Amino acid sequence: MVTDVVQERAGVPVLVCDPDGPLIATMDDALDLIGSSWTDQGVEVVAVPADRLDERFFSPGTRFAGELMQKFVNYRLKLAVVGDISSYLAASSALRGLVRESNRSAHVWFVTDLDALDARLAVQAS
Repeated sequence: MVTDVVQERAGVPVLVCDPDGPLIATMDDALDLIGSSWTDQGVEVVAVPADRLDERFFSPGTRFAGELMQKFVNYRLKLAVVGDISSYLAASSALRGLVRESNRSAHVWFVTDLDALDARLAVQAS
């Protein structure tokens, strides 16, 4: 059974998505995830395992990542992509640029694990 859970991480309510959950391959999938975060009042960040994102997310030319990230921004939710994406980064300078710019923002972050997310949240809170 797939269970996304709300956890307080560095004082911030975070919906931590189950790595075994459904693939996020369409905007409807993204909206379903956003909707589930809204059922848990107070969620500020959605932490999605990188493995749950369709491979098109990691190919900037498809525009899937930009559209998905914009959905989260529109709904005033932060998105954290959690996991090792080094193989995708090695293959795409455009993705490296996207990750670099996203990590400078306050809305979308790419982190290696939940500990790195905690560190990012702690910095933001200070």
